[in-house]
Amino acid sequence: MNVQVKMIEVGDDMPVLELPPISRTTLALFAGASGDHNPIHIDLDFARGAGMKDVFAHGMLSMAYLGRALTEWVPQRQLLSYGVRFAAITHLGDRICCRGKVVEMLEHAGRPCARIELTATKSSGEVMLAGEALVALN
Repeated sequence: MNVQVKMIEVGDDMPVLELPPISRTTLALFAGASGDHNPIHIDLDFARGAGMKDVFAHGMLSMAYLGRALTEWVPQRQLLSYGVRFAAITHLGDRICCRGKVVEMLEHAGRPCARIELTATKSSGEVMLAGEALVALN
């Protein structure tokens, strides 16, 4: 079987991944799947007791969406590193949009690689996550 590797160059954008609005169902399903049952994400009374207006999304949910966008573009086996910085809370109703751009071509451990800057933003444009990934090109 001959596998074709995508040609990636500096300036290339990965396809944008736009998600539906965050709902209570999404939070409950993610809590169950991840094992993260922190009540601030699923219990309205607890969230209000902590000074929040309502529950809000797990930071790792947005990170998972961003990882999904990345691995829908390049095969997971090519992903060498992936990290983010959490910048804003994702509230109920927020729509997450995941983007990435190739910013550098380099060599890592003897392999040609691309460094990709990543962001997850709200529909308002506010950045929720900023990070980067290192992707092997072979």
